[in-house]
Amino acid sequence: MNIQIFGTKKCNDTKKTQRFFSERQIPYHFRDLTEKGISKGELENILRSISMEELFDKQGAQFKKRNMQFMVYDLEKELLNDSLLFRTPIVRNDKNATVGFQPEIWKEWIKNS
Repeated sequence: MNIQIFGTKKCNDTKKTQRFFSERQIPYHFRDLTEKGISKGELENILRSISMEELFDKQGAQFKKRNMQFMVYDLEKELLNDSLLFRTPIVRNDKNATVGFQPEIWKEWIKNS
């Protein structure tokens, strides 16, 4: 398994996700989205499993802070320019990806690895 977790250190679901993999002694790479965003190529890979709308956090603090509910915008451009607009955590396992806390899916990944 090649697990990557994209999230923020303050996000409770990201913390639970890290704990899920740590408890099962599965190594993972954590990327803090407050420090480094997701590249266009990484986003394209994630979009093979998750829709752009699912990735975009319209309930999050950053969306509200920027008053985006009153704006017309390009989803992909905004996500690439402001990584705090992603719903977190995003978990990648090679070509598979999930968004949010999805332990049932991850258990299937483990079982099939």
